[in-house]
Formats: sequence, C-alpha cells, structure tokens
Amino acid sequence: MSQQRIVLVTGATDGIGRQTALELLRRGHHVLVHGRTEAKARATCEALEKESRSSEVTAVAGDLASMSAVRALAAEVASRAPRLDVLLNNAGVFLHERKLTEDGFEATFAVNHLAPFLLTHLLLPALRKSDAGRIVTVSSIAHTRGQIDFTDLTSERYFHGYAAYAASKLANVLFAYEMARRLAGTAITSNALHPGVIGTKLLRSGFGMGGGTVAQGAATSVRLATDPELAAVTGKYFSDEHEEPSSTRSLDRRLQRKLYEVSAELVGIAGLPDVT
Repeated sequence: MSQQRIVLVTGATDGIGRQTALELLRRGHHVLVHGRTEAKARATCEALEKESRSSEVTAVAGDLASMSAVRALAAEVASRAPRLDVLLNNAGVFLHERKLTEDGFEATFAVNHLAPFLLTHLLLPALRKSDAGRIVTVSSIAHTRGQIDFTDLTSERYFHGYAAYAASKLANVLFAYEMARRLAGTAITSNALHPGVIGTKLLRSGFGMGGGTVAQGAATSVRLATDPELAAVTGKYFSDEHEEPSSTRSLDRRLQRKLYEVSAELVGIAGLPDVT
C-alpha cells in the first residue's frame, strides 16, 4: 500500500506488538507505539527508530487495566494524530491469580477485552477520518476453549488462569464480529486473528513453553493492517495470514450481541446501534 497509514499498536513495547510496530515502520507507515508507561513507550520508540531507520513513530501510554487510563489514552491519540487508519488491539495478559482492577473488574477480562472494547469506541471518530479504517483485534486459538459466564464476570466463584484467558480471547472474536456488523455500510472494517503459538513472554509465563518467532507472530497482524486486498473484508477471523473458521461459539449472534451490550454498560458508553 503506497499511502502512509497511521497505525496504533497497543502493547507494542514487547513481543508480537513490538515486532508488528517494527514491520509497519519498515513498510513506511507511521506507528503510535503504546506502552503501559510513558517511559517504556518512549524507550521502545527510540529503539525502533534505530532498527527501522524511520522516525515515523510516536509514543503513547496508558495502563489498560484502568478504564480512566484508557479514556486518557484515547484522548492522547486523538490529539496527536490527524486521523487513525488502523487500530491494532494487540495488548494482552495471562494472569495466574485472580486480581480485581480499580474499576472492580477481573483483570484478565479488563485488559484483554474491556480495554480494547472501550478504546475502539472512543477512537471511532479518528477512524472515521480515514478513507478505509481498520480495527484489528488479536485473539488466540485459545478462544476455542473459552466460555463466558455472565453471572460471574469477575470470576468470584471460580478462577483459573487459562479459563479466564480463553474467555477473554473468545470475547475478542465475539467483539470483532459484532463491531463488523454494527459498522456495516461504513468505511471501517473489523477482524480478529490468531497470531500463532509464538515464543513471547506471555506464552512462557502462561503456558511454560516456547514457540515460533515474533516475526511469524506479527505477520498476520501486518497483513490485516496493510494488505489492500483486505480493504473491504470484515467480520472475519485469520490465522497464518489466511482467513480461517473460528469456533462455533464465536459465531453465536445472540452471544455476540449480549457481550456487546453488557460490555457497553460496564464501561459506561452507549455503543453503536444494533442494525438488525
């Protein structure tokens, strides 16, 4: 794609997110590098400038465990970029112990789902300024094992690290599909992806195993962010740079709708109208 794209990559100071930012910079795009702290985001930008030989990089910061910080992050992005062509919801955590955020949410659900849910909606005005805005949400093959218990979203009755992670990754796919449906007829697309089993800090901590390279992990994100052939593709799930079927549960329209409505209420936004 010849035109420079402005891309926000969340969780871009480490692992797949950092590599995704690097690949986008090498392709001539402007990348907003998000980190949990300003210091880490700035340090990553300095390193990426040297590696990519590009100065088209901007540091933005915000702790995605805090919904007020997500709102501040969205405001910062809107103030520093004339538009947003791609929002790449990449940040994620795997926690071994139940932890509640300052907002009272279970932390895995908050960081992996509620934060990108809120951030996406707050950045819709910036995405609408693009001729072809794209929302790309990094999920995982773990979504196939996920279940969402709406009666226990804070995992008070039961918490297991993998169950919480899988549920949040299912939420990512459900959200991507529901956004695609509610944005139908606009110039904004919404897709989800599995990056592969990649040897990141999250994989080592969460699963105690290694995997592929971060370059392999970034490839599908980069394609969804930049490939002109995908300009009109929306509501799909990708793995290994190709469209693949997601789980049967992720295709449940009632579940997609319910999660959307509950999430909007939890983070305090009206959300987009249901077009069906």
